[in-house]
Amino acid sequence: MRRSKVAVDVPDKQQPSARPVAILMVGALVIGPYLGGSVPARSNSDAPVMGSRKISGGSAMNEKKSSPIQRSVQTASGRISYTEQGTGPVALFVHGVLLNGYLWRHQLADLSDIRRCIAVDLLAHGDTEITPDQDVSVTANAKMLKEFLDALNIDQVDLVGNDSGGGIAQIFAALYPERVRSLTLTDCDTHDNWPPEAFKPFLAMAAAGGLRGTLDAMLSDKSVYRSPQALGPAYEHPEQLSDDSIEKYLRPLVRSEQRTRDLQRFLAAFDNKHTLAIEARLKTLKAPTLIVWGTDDVYFDVKWSHWLAENIPGTRRRVEFKGARIFFPEERWEEFDRELRAHWQPARQAAQ
Repeated sequence: MRRSKVAVDVPDKQQPSARPVAILMVGALVIGPYLGGSVPARSNSDAPVMGSRKISGGSAMNEKKSSPIQRSVQTASGRISYTEQGTGPVALFVHGVLLNGYLWRHQLADLSDIRRCIAVDLLAHGDTEITPDQDVSVTANAKMLKEFLDALNIDQVDLVGNDSGGGIAQIFAALYPERVRSLTLTDCDTHDNWPPEAFKPFLAMAAAGGLRGTLDAMLSDKSVYRSPQALGPAYEHPEQLSDDSIEKYLRPLVRSEQRTRDLQRFLAAFDNKHTLAIEARLKTLKAPTLIVWGTDDVYFDVKWSHWLAENIPGTRRRVEFKGARIFFPEERWEEFDRELRAHWQPARQAAQ
């Protein structure tokens, strides 16, 4: 397996943007031959606030650390599902579209010795339960995060976001800067790049009514999910993604007709007006910020990591993972976790 080194640089306001990458037409996934019958849905049960303990399959295993606990908590936006592991200052991890908190299983397992790590399921994703009329836009998700932290009596967090979750993290940090101890952004929607060009065909497919058939296709034949026409380009090594992981990501999205409709509403609400609306505030954000970017991402060019570094005053470090793609927190978790530990170290020392 090819492995590449981590390229690191300190933010440089004069540094030019990286080369553009080719746009992949993900929407070619289609609707046609895969619009078959639906896969039987798994039964759903809401966990109470003090939820049941479970081990996340395929996670970074470390016997000396605590086990992850699945919980949920009621907020004005809905009953929000989350997984937590560890003790200490809180680190809040925010996933992107089509995924859920399971994306961060390696971070929860590996970093629970220094943080109370919490991975939330966004509105319209995972096991989070909402009403049919609940706003599921990215701004609504940012406001939900505040409600979520309030419900758990958490004042400040080390905030980490990926993909659309990174865009949501920017909105949250801009609206509630006092709640952010530190910020880490990985490949994500930025400025007016929302939705990115390479994802627009998928949005068009969903708007045309093909979302449920596409989700069913990826669940019934996991190779469809990993294919170049679907989500394969989001991974450096899609062939290494387990069937179980795909199940954990997608099954909740087809558990009921409402869940699929909620996801479709989430997709339909993608609009760069949300990030543009908070840019003035983002440009005053002083929270220590780390930006980590994969250089082979078809959705979010490296130039956006430079844009963030140049526009967030609190930026302390910008890192490039050579050859990595959008979901590198799952694939290259060891390298990423080392960056998080180093980024969080000053706050940890100040607390001791």
